[in-house]
Amino acid sequence: MTLHAPRPAARRPTPHPTRRPPRSHSSRRRPPRRRTAPLTAAALAAVLLLAVGCGGRATTHHKPGTGHEQATGAHGTLLAAHDESGHRLRELPTADAPTIRAEARPDSEGGWNVHLTVERFRFTPESTGGAALVGRGHARLLVDGRETARAYGPWTHVPPGAHTLTVRLHADDHTVWAVDGAPVQTTVPLTPSTPPTSAAPTPTPTPTPTPTSGPTPAGRVLDIRVTGSTVAPPPSRVELKKGERITLQVTSDRADTVHVHGYDREATLAPGTPATLTLTADRTGLFEVETHESGLVLTQLVVR
Repeated sequence: MTLHAPRPAARRPTPHPTRRPPRSHSSRRRPPRRRTAPLTAAALAAVLLLAVGCGGRATTHHKPGTGHEQATGAHGTLLAAHDESGHRLRELPTADAPTIRAEARPDSEGGWNVHLTVERFRFTPESTGGAALVGRGHARLLVDGRETARAYGPWTHVPPGAHTLTVRLHADDHTVWAVDGAPVQTTVPLTPSTPPTSAAPTPTPTPTPTPTSGPTPAGRVLDIRVTGSTVAPPPSRVELKKGERITLQVTSDRADTVHVHGYDREATLAPGTPATLTLTADRTGLFEVETHESGLVLTQLVVR
């Protein structure tokens, strides 16, 4: 048998890499251009609306951040009438209109502390200068017919020398809330004899009747009468020495309770019937005597 040597494997020819011809600048690909559709009439109207703001020309009267309802201020009917300070009246139905009452209490250092009671209304100093919204705003004080100050809360002070105080409710845009063409306001008289001065004289107490026989209790008697929101004699300070006794005789035209702060002593007031409260001033300091229901200060006890 004849053996033959194996033939070497044939080599495959190595292909030469083909070179691509260089691209000319004109043959480079450019990104496709985006086509923008023309604005529709609705889109154009929206752009114009944003440009001019809410309802016409822009306004800076209301504060930034207020809504469209506040910006327009369409609350109540704006009347052509003005008050004496030049503010226009804003009419409201009686059912929606706010109400206000004022109570003036003499200050021991002169003038009056005035407490305001409002209904369907709240003080909003943070939005003063904004648009008018029902039930919001501030008050203005007119002393003897002349505007002197504003009130942004239920308490304010009137300096001495005044005779009449008028408190008027305003909206945040400074218009005057009104009903039936008249401003929403209240007026209280400030009689010159009501406020005590800073060095108020001590009221002369009524001496205790001396019986013909038997021991005479040492002490003082102070007779106080309450009619509505008026206290007679006007509230002032009563000077007492430590250990001295004092008797308070209080007569009120309404049911109430008289209370001595610091001593926790009180007595029930029946209409037209004097109530007697006797205590020994064994604590030093300043103690107020007031009524619970009406919140009136009757006098101040100064124990030294």
